[in-house]
Amino acid sequence: MADQWLDDEQQRTWRAWLAVSELLPRVLDAQMQRDAGISHAAYVVLAMLSESPARSRRMSDLARRANQSQSRLSHTVARLEERGWVRRERAADDGRGNLAVLTDAGWEVVVAAAPGHVAAVREAVFESLTEEQARVFGEALQAIGQRLDPSGTERVYGATDRPE
Repeated sequence: MADQWLDDEQQRTWRAWLAVSELLPRVLDAQMQRDAGISHAAYVVLAMLSESPARSRRMSDLARRANQSQSRLSHTVARLEERGWVRRERAADDGRGNLAVLTDAGWEVVVAAAPGHVAAVREAVFESLTEEQARVFGEALQAIGQRLDPSGTERVYGATDRPE
């Protein structure tokens, strides 16, 4: 019966994770709204496109990298299209898939927003950790991610967050 429950340390860790997983997205979204007038989810889409050598990705790959469902990504991309920051194209290689392409105006948004985002992540996450804690935290998150998605098909771990 004892195995059914988390021990005290596991319970503290789990509850801390629940709190952080709720608070961090709010903090990052507020920063992005304030500084760039967009949601954090929209910024992540722009950032994932900016990291591609051609500044484009298949919608299915972009959804995975941006941690969004296909439906949510479609709505996000539509809003970004309205602003002229992204456009959709048919994939040239097979003509069946759709690509999201970062426009020059979208690139400018990423370049302008990235420093504030990096500062917000540093302040919210890394400034409260020692180098060793940050290293262990990263290793722990990667281990959990690999356990939850052994094939690596659902999420991209270790992706960068800076435009080239």
